[in-house]
Amino acid sequence: MAQNLFHMSLNVSNLDRSVEFFKRMLGVEPAKCRLDYAKFETADPPLVLSLEPHGHASDGALNHVGFRFRNAEALVDCQRRLELNGISTQREDNVECCYAKQSKFWVRDPDNTLWEFYALAGDLDHRGPGQTLEQIVPRNTNALPIAAAAIWEHRLGQPLPLPLPHENHSLDEVRMRGTFNVPTDVTPASVFADIRRVLQPDGRLQLHFLTSDRPVADSDVKLSGAAAHVRRVPTLSDLLRDLAQAGFVKVKFEKYAATPCFRLGEASLRETMLTATCRATALPRPRPPRDSRRLCLAARSLK
Repeated sequence: MAQNLFHMSLNVSNLDRSVEFFKRMLGVEPAKCRLDYAKFETADPPLVLSLEPHGHASDGALNHVGFRFRNAEALVDCQRRLELNGISTQREDNVECCYAKQSKFWVRDPDNTLWEFYALAGDLDHRGPGQTLEQIVPRNTNALPIAAAAIWEHRLGQPLPLPLPHENHSLDEVRMRGTFNVPTDVTPASVFADIRRVLQPDGRLQLHFLTSDRPVADSDVKLSGAAAHVRRVPTLSDLLRDLAQAGFVKVKFEKYAATPCFRLGEASLRETMLTATCRATALPRPRPPRDSRRLCLAARSLK
């Protein structure tokens, strides 16, 4: 009979580099390796280690921890035991995530660490809800390390300073994960405008959050599972409008499926990941100092 396994998920700043490190450390090849996710499974110790390319949050590299159960019956028994002992759980059945179909529930410990208890139902070729089917391609081992680029990342729950603490045109990429899924004092339009300020011409903006197909009042946003911390869900149309007005072009959807993750009344909520490019603005041609122009005219008169 299959045993229960300890599960840990880590945020990593460079997925390729981390995969190579854990291959050497654990002595095994990854069980799954995609462009946006990797997973290792070891028998000794009995561990399921997943890697998420999101960079480090202010509280470190830990994404979440938990246990994978040998079957759904063992999962239900554990949830029943926890509930009887006064520990609140949030259930999700038949969830598609991390390239697998799962049943699970979530628990937060007294220090707010997220624990996942789950049982696998099978593997998938796509990551999960809200994500289109991705082509699995060989990893580019010749790619430059992510540290070579100037990247700034903001994640849900972190302070959002405005203006951003970066010089004009100093960044190659900005990543925002869940930024607009909590109430803030700043509007997405003002944030996008300042992001354009700090990005290089043709710099990239990556957005990953939950969006709605119609307006939803903040007071109605009550979600379960890992989305329980979401307190605001903006409309996708408003965000696309704000992006365009801020000067972003070449919007590409990385995740956005026909099937919503959640429904609130008539509103359909979807996990949304998109990238956009900062429109390059032609810089004015520098004019030489007045004394230099005088020297040029003088030089012509001597010819």
